[in-house]
Amino acid sequence: MRHIFFLVIASFLFSCEVGGEEISNTTEGHVSYFPPLNSQDWERISPSELNWNLSQLDQLLEYLERNNTRAFIILKDGKIIVEEYFGNTILGTAPFDQNSQWYWASAGKTITATLVGIAQEEGFLNINKPSADYLGSGWTSLDSEKEQLITVRNQLTMTTGLSFEVPDLNCTLPICLSYKSDAGQQWFYHNAPYTLLEKVIENATGNSLNEYTNLALKSKIGMNGQWISQGYNNVYWSTARDMARFGLLILNEGKWGDKEVISDADYYREMISSSQNLNLSYGYLWWLNGKESIIWPGISNSFATQLSDAATDDLYAGMGKNGQFVEIVPSQNLVVIRLGEAPDDSLVPISFHNEMWEKLGLVLKK
Repeated sequence: MRHIFFLVIASFLFSCEVGGEEISNTTEGHVSYFPPLNSQDWERISPSELNWNLSQLDQLLEYLERNNTRAFIILKDGKIIVEEYFGNTILGTAPFDQNSQWYWASAGKTITATLVGIAQEEGFLNINKPSADYLGSGWTSLDSEKEQLITVRNQLTMTTGLSFEVPDLNCTLPICLSYKSDAGQQWFYHNAPYTLLEKVIENATGNSLNEYTNLALKSKIGMNGQWISQGYNNVYWSTARDMARFGLLILNEGKWGDKEVISDADYYREMISSSQNLNLSYGYLWWLNGKESIIWPGISNSFATQLSDAATDDLYAGMGKNGQFVEIVPSQNLVVIRLGEAPDDSLVPISFHNEMWEKLGLVLKK
């Protein structure tokens, strides 16, 4: 019955040493190894060394391939345990491998949340201030009093109160941004207010989004990628390994080796915790597991279920169209990456996601 439910709601969605850097012993949510910044060399551990179930791993990989996966990576304590690429071609071009670029879709929202936090640390912005301080008066079609109620925090938490009963939820023009309720009074997965965080970052820092991403992340963790405009949206493209680097940073609470990339511990905790009382399964643009209720993208009602029954309660994830996933499991020091084409007809394949974790759970079971 639960899988039927998912099928129904899913249709609505959406140091430079060669050997890397070793730090202190591994503890929960902390890792001991970070790959070098300017090298493809990345330390590995075989699944058999961890006593993982190899027959179940084969079944998982077959399942992923059948469901249009192009890249799948598992990191344990920062080291590569599984790295697989599927399919002979990407859109008729070169074979898919560790150098192939792919879109993150809405999983890239997690990068934006991270950039906002770093910009706040650096004194460029304050998430509790009105968005109009950074976007200018009249960025919506609301009157000034109502517009001033919307803060950067509301943009981060999908609680702007802007109407979702509009023809195009991606449209960032003021005419598309009309009043539905006061900020903070509703939760809806509205892409346009999120997209405008790009302008908040650019206007606050004086850098383009790509420039600031390179300053804040690329130079510090070696994550090579770029934002590419697609209609109203800016979509991040990178390799699967770049996505894994980002996941490793977040798993290690914003630290890369002995370098603090995200130094504001309060912001980090807020980012991966319930950010409001309307949708407990949503932080600052991160999806959270283990909560008692969730509002799925595309609908406004809350359901008494969690993101994934098959995954551990402490999992949090960036999730994007067609099944782009960056997933963090602090209790097991895991980062799981999936890039690829749609496994089914839903925009964000929740049923596929849960089945993936069911099969991965069998791999990890000793």
